Amino acid sequence: MAALANSFLSPESSRLKPGELSTGTTIMAVPFPGGVVLGADSRVSTGTYIANRTSDKIAQLSSKIFCCRSGSAADTQALTDYVRFYLQQWEVETGRNATVKVAAHLMRKICYQNKDNLSAGVIVGGWDEVDGGSVYNIPLGGTMIKMDCAIGGSGSTYIYGLTDALHKPNMTKAETVAMVKKSISHAMARDGSSGGIIRTCIVDESGVEREYIPGNQLPYGP
Repeated sequence: MAALANSFLSPESSRLKPGELSTGTTIMAVPFPGGVVLGADSRVSTGTYIANRTSDKIAQLSSKIFCCRSGSAADTQALTDYVRFYLQQWEVETGRNATVKVAAHLMRKICYQNKDNLSAGVIVGGWDEVDGGSVYNIPLGGTMIKMDCAIGGSGSTYIYGLTDALHKPNMTKAETVAMVKKSISHAMARDGSSGGIIRTCIVDESGVEREYIPGNQLPYGP
């Protein structure tokens, strides 16, 4: 059977050793006065194979704190589970709601301490009573940077100029949502590892609002 299977492989492919498969995504988070908007595509790929067309890459860490995941799906799912558990424990012990900064520091610590074993780039964003809406970018390696506009994943390399052009200080909630949707849709058009639908999450003092945009309704226009 092994000989039969190998007969269908080219000489070059039969010499290839098993290795890591390329993965890709597009994630984004932008704060606005009074809240934050998080967005992500939904394609999960393993090399050239699309494993999931409608994955949810925006994970909830606390009541008003969320995390956009990129990199290895297994690694980022484990990370968010750990951080969610520790935040729940912290809130019970202190009797207070966790802040976005606390959640981001905890995520950064776990990422940094395990940087040689993880493939995970995340964006932590949400609303709290101390800072309002805030966003922290935690790329590969465990650095943590507070940002006014955070993008990540393979699709982000295609939209740096677009986000610089669209982003401006003190945008309204509607303007921020429109920017996130437009930026991610353009990344999905260019990046073969990003696709599917766009999921957004709007977090402010009043609560959480989730939405998705089907692939045939993406805002590609100017």
